[in-house]
Amino acid sequence: MDRYMTYALLGLKGALLAWGVMGFIEYFLPGAKFGLQNPGFPPGVQFLHWLLITLTGSIFIGGYSVRWRQTRQVTITLYATLAVLCFVETVDFNAFGGGARRFFIMGAEYTLYIVLAFYLLRSPQLRH
Repeated sequence: MDRYMTYALLGLKGALLAWGVMGFIEYFLPGAKFGLQNPGFPPGVQFLHWLLITLTGSIFIGGYSVRWRQTRQVTITLYATLAVLCFVETVDFNAFGGGARRFFIMGAEYTLYIVLAFYLLRSPQLRH
């Protein structure tokens, strides 16, 4: 079962990496319209958003591929930085459409990071 969860996580990180790369393409080439940019975010916040997403996907996939011993810890650290960025985007820039709904979405994102971090720390498959 753990092996299948690891493969699912690799697929999720692959999708995250693709999303981050597409976000960067659209960020640097505004003519490329994927609809990924949030016009409510300042350019620096938008850049940091795509950087952290791209790093999270690429470091997990690359680290897992080469059996890097620090993959789990670095990935969890990236989850923490994504959580901080999510807080800033939600509170300061009304991410997720504003209103009270945005805090429920932020809470769901935080829950996902906690569940994934717990899995990374407990998974025998990911201990190199």
